[in-house]
Amino acid sequence: MYPINFFFRAAEQYPERVALDGPAGVITYAELAASTRALAAALQALDPEPQTRVAICAGNSAQHILALLAVLASGKIWVPLNYRSTAREIGRILDATTPSIVIVDRAGGPLTSTGDGARIHLDDGDDSAGVGTGTGSGDSLRLNALLRQYAGREPTRHALSRDATQAIKFTGGTTGLPKGVMQPYRAWNAGIINQISSWELTREDRYVVSAPITHGTGTYVLPVLASGGAHLLLDSVTPATITAAFRERGGTLSFMPPTLIYMIMAQDGVSRADFPKLRNLIYGGAPMPPEKIDRAREFFGPVLGTTYGQTEAPQIATVLRPADLNDPRNRASVGRATWLSDVAIMAPDGTLLPRGEIGEVVVQGDLTMTGYWRLPEKTAETLIDGWLHTGDTGLIDARGYLFLKDRLRDVIITGGFNVYPVDVENALSSHPAVYECSVFGLPDDKWGEAVHAAVQFHPGAQADADALKAHVRALLGPVATPKQFHIHDSLPRSSVGKVLKNAVRDAAQKETP
Repeated sequence: MYPINFFFRAAEQYPERVALDGPAGVITYAELAASTRALAAALQALDPEPQTRVAICAGNSAQHILALLAVLASGKIWVPLNYRSTAREIGRILDATTPSIVIVDRAGGPLTSTGDGARIHLDDGDDSAGVGTGTGSGDSLRLNALLRQYAGREPTRHALSRDATQAIKFTGGTTGLPKGVMQPYRAWNAGIINQISSWELTREDRYVVSAPITHGTGTYVLPVLASGGAHLLLDSVTPATITAAFRERGGTLSFMPPTLIYMIMAQDGVSRADFPKLRNLIYGGAPMPPEKIDRAREFFGPVLGTTYGQTEAPQIATVLRPADLNDPRNRASVGRATWLSDVAIMAPDGTLLPRGEIGEVVVQGDLTMTGYWRLPEKTAETLIDGWLHTGDTGLIDARGYLFLKDRLRDVIITGGFNVYPVDVENALSSHPAVYECSVFGLPDDKWGEAVHAAVQFHPGAQADADALKAHVRALLGPVATPKQFHIHDSLPRSSVGKVLKNAVRDAAQKETP
């Protein structure tokens, strides 16, 4: 069973249902399946070898989803490129993976060099311009021309093992050098099954595409299509367009970072009534403090959920469903382990710890990567005796719920005590003036490390350092109370909305005596 088969089976069952609903119109399952087969055959004609890399650098669009499905159907490896990144970073990924085909749109084109392989443009244009056979260096082709040329063709099916690579996704979080994570077929299959089961997806679901396909949304493309649902594409991603998709186009679920959820809630005149069919609002990419969770549930209703995973164990090693959040004890949890994966807590000596003790979160099972692309040493450091070492600290309670603390390297040791930044961030976020914050340690002559906090206030709100300190001290005590606060008009963020802790820390370091 290959990941793409989930889509093809749904296309047989629901040929006339809408698969993609976007600014340019709707595409049925039958139409999308035919185009997927044609483009997959074209990719194989351009490069007959299975397991070669195809890079895609494009914004969210129906053509992007088609290209992704065709890469999967061709037996090749998807290399997603973030069009909001830099040409230098994208060039480094292209150099590392040497794709034989690069697929771009108007946004991604300027960021990618042609190289020696074929180049496919997703955008409409003069189909006769630059269209060749794809056999020469740097050939430039148009998507529409390829679809016409290979209409009715079937891609060759390659016999590949469940450990064969489906995607190479580069990761480094907000710190460290990015690494190419090899995600196998089995990990994608496990993810699809768990998404369908966890969110109880059906053919009535309409997924609002807000996060980039290259990131979080990519893990929802196949589960929604496998269930017979539709993806709602937007002409631009803003709080207003997202809200309109739920209000006017029947959106039932979406995945997005917490900061985007806060922006949607902050719109004038917007209320729960604008989300009449919303069943699952899934947040990820950054934690959401319990106080913010309560506010979101008050605003949207009991529809909020989250998952925990990494690129190395994509998206859904654990899941916290909306019903789980009815229990206040679960507000700070990321849920319980999903099918086909084991999640445990490990001590530094490799011993698995009992429930309730803090250690490193480790994962094993179908969801885990096979390794880092051409980095055997890094792979050996991360995959040990079948366990994926996540680098996160946390505990699992007696009921099996995982509670994350922080990255191992982010734990602050101040005066001999361990302080977990997430605990301080949760406390700070409950102050009415605080919109978002980031907590970190900086070297200190007296304490070894001192607790610092970068804070962004709600528009029009203010609070002085003494008030913020008193608020945290009352909740956590003096050890965890930040020694210094750094106020930002807007915290620096990545292209997917995650606060860049390294950038925040570096800025604070410069202004700290």
